Amino acid sequence: MSFSGEVKEELQKQVAAARHCQIAELASILHFCGSYRAADETYNQDEEKKSSAFCEMLLIQAENEAVIRKCFTLLQKTFNINTSVNEKRVGKSGRPGVNSARIRAYDIELTDPVQIKQVLQATKFMDNEGMLRDMRAPVSAILIKNSCCQRAFLRGAFLSSGSMSDPGKSYHLEIVCTNLFQAEQIQTILLSFEVEARIVQRKKYQVVYMKDGTGISDFLNIVEAHKSLMNFENYRIVKEMRNSVNRRVNCETANIGKTVNASTRQAEDILLLQEKYGFENLPDSLKEMAEIRLTYPDAPLRELGEYLDPPVGKSGVNHRLRKLSELADNVRSQQGINS
Repeated sequence: MSFSGEVKEELQKQVAAARHCQIAELASILHFCGSYRAADETYNQDEEKKSSAFCEMLLIQAENEAVIRKCFTLLQKTFNINTSVNEKRVGKSGRPGVNSARIRAYDIELTDPVQIKQVLQATKFMDNEGMLRDMRAPVSAILIKNSCCQRAFLRGAFLSSGSMSDPGKSYHLEIVCTNLFQAEQIQTILLSFEVEARIVQRKKYQVVYMKDGTGISDFLNIVEAHKSLMNFENYRIVKEMRNSVNRRVNCETANIGKTVNASTRQAEDILLLQEKYGFENLPDSLKEMAEIRLTYPDAPLRELGEYLDPPVGKSGVNHRLRKLSELADNVRSQQGINS
C-alpha cells in the first residue's frame, strides 16, 4: 500500500466523538463525492441549480473504498442510518489487453425521503423549505465555524479527493477540487491553522497543494493522522540527515579541492623564484617558508607553521606565502613569463 493509502486508512478509522464534527466530515465527503437526483434530473458539480422538488436519491460514490466505509460509519453513528455498500466496475486502466485492470467504484445509495432530508438538512445542502443547494458550492460556514469541525472537514476532504507522494522520494500533498470555490475554502481553512497552501489549475480541476515538509507535517497533525505523522517525520529525519551528510561531504570536497589548487599554485611560484630569482635573494623568513612548502607540498597551513623556527600561526604562514606569490608575479611580469 502507498503512503497516501496508509494515511487514508488511518483517517477512515478516525471518527470524531462530537456529533457536530461528524456532520462536518460527512458534509465534506458529500461535497466531494455526493450527488442527488430530484424530479428525474441529476444535479452534479457543473450545475448551480436549486430545486424544491422531491429528492429521489442521494448517492455517494468513490473509487477508494475507505471513503465509502467512512461515510457508512458516519451515517450510522450520526443518523442511525444503516445502508448497504455497492461495488461496481466502471472501466479499465492501462492499454487494452496490456496490463489492463478493472477500475472499481463503491457507492452508497439513500432512497428513503425521510433519511435523505435528514442528512441533507443536517449538512446544509437543503434548507428548511426543502430547497436544494449545489453540493459543489462552498460548504456552509455554520458547519465549520469551530476548529474541531474544520479538522473534520479537512479530514473528509483529503479522504475523498486528496493524495500525497511517498515522503522518501519527495514532499507533495494535494486535494483535487472541481471548482475554485472549493479550493479557496480549503485554502482559507488551512490558513486559519497557519498552514500555507497554493492553488493551481490542472486541466478542468483546481488543485490545492503543498510541497513543504513542515506544512505537510502540520496538515497530518491537523487531520489527526498521528501514526502517519510519526512515519512521515521518520522519513524527514532520515532525509535531512542524508542531506546534511551530503552537504558536509560536498563542502569538504570543495575545501580539499581549493587546498590542492592553492598548494599547487604555491609550489609553482616557489619553483619559479628558485629558478629565476634565487632563494639566496629572498629574506630569511620567505626563504625558510619556500623550503618548507617544497618539502611538505600537501601539508595544510597550520601544519606548515609548526615546521617553521620559531613556529607561526596559520595567518602568518598565509601572509608569507602571499608575499612569495606576489614576488613570483613580479618576476613573471618583468621577464614576460605567462602565468
